[in-house]
Amino acid sequence: MYSNGMQSGGNRPSCPSGQGSLPACGPFAVPFVVSQGTAPQRYSKTKALENGTLFPDLDLPFHLKVNAPQLADTKLNQLRALDFVIQELGLYLDTHPNDSEAFALFQNYVELEKAARESYVEQHGPLTQNDAALNSTYTWGNGPWPWQYSEEEA
Repeated sequence: MYSNGMQSGGNRPSCPSGQGSLPACGPFAVPFVVSQGTAPQRYSKTKALENGTLFPDLDLPFHLKVNAPQLADTKLNQLRALDFVIQELGLYLDTHPNDSEAFALFQNYVELEKAARESYVEQHGPLTQNDAALNSTYTWGNGPWPWQYSEEEA
């Protein structure tokens, strides 16, 4: 066997027992990870949720992607967008912990999410079991559930 994994006289790489084999023309994968600098551009929270990333530089959509319809402007979707942006900023801060502007934005979105969640729970009932603890009685099992509202109600 040669050092590249090819058997002498063959065109198929040899694999350890039980690991299968690769086709002779199988291309190598070349991973690519975008390196973000500090203070990158950001989408609005709703556009971030629609695109699956807060950062336009990381928005590398699959070439066969079918564009999702624009999200309805409901309280539940606003809350989802806030939660998504908090997650994205947290991931960014994992690799850029000294970006004070991003951290301030992270703190701001956490406060906005807290207020939006409290407003939603007060108006529509608990979203999580933790929210059910805010009431004087256990209301988690009471409906309607968030998905039972029409877009106009949510």
